[in-house]
Amino acid sequence: MGLQFAGARAVSAVCNVGSQKSVFRRPAANFPGKIALYVDPRLIADLAPKLEQGSVCVVGTNGKTTVTNLLADALELAGSAWCATGPARTWTRGVATSLLHAGPSDWGVFECDELWLAKILPQLQATYVVLLNLFRDQLDRVGEIDRIQDSIVGALEKSPDTVLVYNADDPLCVRIAERAANPSIAFGVDEDLGLPQNSVADAQMCQRCSSMLEYDYRQYGQLGSFSCPTCGFARSALDFAATGVKLGLNGLSFDVRRDGEGAAAGSIAAPYTGAYMVYNLLATAAAAGLAGCPLPALQKAIDAFDPQNGRLQTFDIAGRRVLLNLAKNPTGFNQNLKIVAQDAGDKVVAFFVNDKEGDGRDVSWLWDIDFEELADDRPSSPCSRAACARTTCRCA
Repeated sequence: MGLQFAGARAVSAVCNVGSQKSVFRRPAANFPGKIALYVDPRLIADLAPKLEQGSVCVVGTNGKTTVTNLLADALELAGSAWCATGPARTWTRGVATSLLHAGPSDWGVFECDELWLAKILPQLQATYVVLLNLFRDQLDRVGEIDRIQDSIVGALEKSPDTVLVYNADDPLCVRIAERAANPSIAFGVDEDLGLPQNSVADAQMCQRCSSMLEYDYRQYGQLGSFSCPTCGFARSALDFAATGVKLGLNGLSFDVRRDGEGAAAGSIAAPYTGAYMVYNLLATAAAAGLAGCPLPALQKAIDAFDPQNGRLQTFDIAGRRVLLNLAKNPTGFNQNLKIVAQDAGDKVVAFFVNDKEGDGRDVSWLWDIDFEELADDRPSSPCSRAACARTTCRCA
């Protein structure tokens, strides 16, 4: 720290005021940190001591925003002061902006883009990196998954004391844990949920020896209890496990078992559905437990959680329930279709496709979505529209 650091803070303050007053005509989410990093490239490292107990970086293809927000809320309910980023602050400039704006805090909780972790982690030296899953996503920007794996392993090598908290049901995450020398903690769902499978799986071959992986059971995508019959690559022993999982249209629940504890450490219930939400909540429970946050505080955070970001948002419009859910890759989209198909009532489904730069110009991933799942989902009662008497209608 020195003149560069002081200059960076001064420039950031000016940029923040200018952004809020629309002088620069741009949002303040990342701009102050972006400019401050030009002045002090080591700004994140200089600001990291603000976080007295440590920090958590949340990475992965799906679920980062949900886990980051829930973990921050749970820490607050447990009495900890925290600094956190949101979905618009997943790069270095966003983390820098969050740290600049924060006062002294117990914990930092940062949502990190998978490729930008290589820039953030060496400076932040986070206490934990929570790795949720890896699926093909935004191929025009990030390329194939092995590039992401290499980047995450490289980031961990430059922060050797960081503990990797990873999804042991995902062979792509297990391979990262195997390659990195960092201490690691595994979480996963320790039972077969008996879910119908989609056609998309991003890891069907062993990354050690290229043999086909075998599964005792599969939850969705490539997630499940896997093993390689040739080299022995397999799901890790679970330090945090979800058991007794119950999935319903209007909610889910499961017990959390922690290694070394014979009985369940506690249970979680949420008004959401989907196997992927089980993994999100289990990952949050693992990170919260490691940070000294008890499960009751997490449950309070879940009860009060309102995402307001297009992820499992529900609305009531003219007495009808409307579910809005964002998906940016085939695996996430297919899980959304499972939620739709699970509802036995009549419904209308609309799809909106965005090919803007932030979500990727390449929309070829839509070909890997199992839209056919909805083809036979006919209404339970005849359509009353007059058009049905005159034209072909699938309601007839």
